[in-house]
Amino acid sequence: MLENLQNKKIILASKSPRRQELLKGLGLNFEVRTKDIEEIYSADLRAEDVPVFLSEKKANEFLHELKSGEIIITSDTIVIHQGKILEKPKSKEEAHEMLRRLADSEHIVVTGVCIQSLEKKIVFSDLTLVEFSALTDEEIDFYIENYKPFDKAGSYGAQDWIGFVAIKKLTGSYFNVMGLPVHRVYAELKNF
Repeated sequence: MLENLQNKKIILASKSPRRQELLKGLGLNFEVRTKDIEEIYSADLRAEDVPVFLSEKKANEFLHELKSGEIIITSDTIVIHQGKILEKPKSKEEAHEMLRRLADSEHIVVTGVCIQSLEKKIVFSDLTLVEFSALTDEEIDFYIENYKPFDKAGSYGAQDWIGFVAIKKLTGSYFNVMGLPVHRVYAELKNF
């Protein structure tokens, strides 16, 4: 479909199986490369700017390895609740606390994306407003125990059980909540 990329090698720099699945959904052939990159950012950054900063930081870690004809895609997703970033939980207790906060309220999911070659770089973000239903402690514990959301910002995956029972309303892209706004990635690749 993307004739302009026929002679290009696409690289997804992500360990996330969800991002890999979403990019496959665009019908693209790509290679996966990963590195452990510390997701550190300045406290001065606005919460909405953090994923763009981190996706660009991740792309820069691969820049010296890029060859002519290669395009790397990096991204980062965060959950913002009442102005506070909810990162990946470090324990069951932290996951429970995050989900307790998200229950019966709205939050924002922002994904930053960087698409870069040796000649060009595009950086953007996509924002989705998510409204959760009320959740009992038993439901939260069931989810944490059975789905172990420790690799997910905000302690949840929209594609998991909790997404089925708690997401009351979405304004924006569902796929953005999963971790990659594929509609925007496709549009940017078309013009890359």
